Formats: sequence, structure tokens, C-alpha cells
Amino acid sequence: MKSAASFCTPEYLPLRTLSSYAGLSVRRLRDYLRDPVAPLPHYRIGGKVLVRRAEYDAWAARFRSTSRPVVDRVVDHVLRGLV
Repeated sequence: MKSAASFCTPEYLPLRTLSSYAGLSVRRLRDYLRDPVAPLPHYRIGGKVLVRRAEYDAWAARFRSTSRPVVDRVVDHVLRGLV
């Protein structure tokens, strides 16, 4: 039996709900569904598109930026020149 919390936060999200969760427009999400290199995993059920929350999180994690912001690199360069 599922807990009450699992009913409040559905595992499968329609694009409108995913849009709010991800902070992306529905149009952008639809583009990601058709991306030839890294398509967003989804399910089509009776014409409705659903995305599993855990699969979205794993897909989005691949785009995590690990580079330092340009400002940090510029400050480091200037500080090295002062020493």
C-alpha cells in the first residue's frame, strides 16, 4: 500500500506539472522529448505524455555544470598578478 505522501507527489508527471517542477516551459520540455542526442525519457499513454520524476532528475543531472564562473577565473588571474 502506498503512503499518503506518495499520492501528494506523483511519480509520473504530466508536462505541465513537470514544467513547474523543472522551471522550464512546456514548449522547451517538448523539444527535449525529441532531442536526437539526449532525449528526455517519457511515456505516451493515450496521447498524454508523462515523465517519471526520478528519470527526469537523472536526465537533468547529466547537464550539471561543474566549471567555475568566468568572474572567479578573472578574479584569480588579477590576484595572481598582484602578488
